[in-house]
Amino acid sequence: MKLITAAAAAVLMISAMAVGQESMSSKSEMHAGAANVEQHLKNLEDRWTKASQMSDGKALEPILADDFIGIDSDGSMRSKSEAIERTSKAKFQTSEISEVKVSQHGDSAVVTGIWTGKGTGADGKPIDTRERWADTWVMREGKWVCVASVAAPLKPGM
Repeated sequence: MKLITAAAAAVLMISAMAVGQESMSSKSEMHAGAANVEQHLKNLEDRWTKASQMSDGKALEPILADDFIGIDSDGSMRSKSEAIERTSKAKFQTSEISEVKVSQHGDSAVVTGIWTGKGTGADGKPIDTRERWADTWVMREGKWVCVASVAAPLKPGM
């Protein structure tokens, strides 16, 4: 009986060590994979930019969190559904991002950059602007989603 108990204890210890090792490995990969996270988030920002240019609001559905809040450069606020609708209605000849920087904080990250857009907004008004933006991304259920976005117009020459 003592032999069975000792064997069971050994199996439990080895299993616990393996789980701990796997957990440590995942944490190490998370830190070592910062460059991968940075590139992945830049790719998501590029998808968002291309969706804007193609008037493809549906492409934003997996990118934006259900509780997404967007603050446009005019100060208005948008939910996920409103952002998708506006993207679908807008018609851009130019939609480009530049100076993209990623600052990761564990399971969250802030991505900043400059957006240049020219075309017609969802309201039918012409747009010709450069804006600085900041997007807040979080890891939820194994994927990165944007929970908040804010934009501010850039003064000429900036």
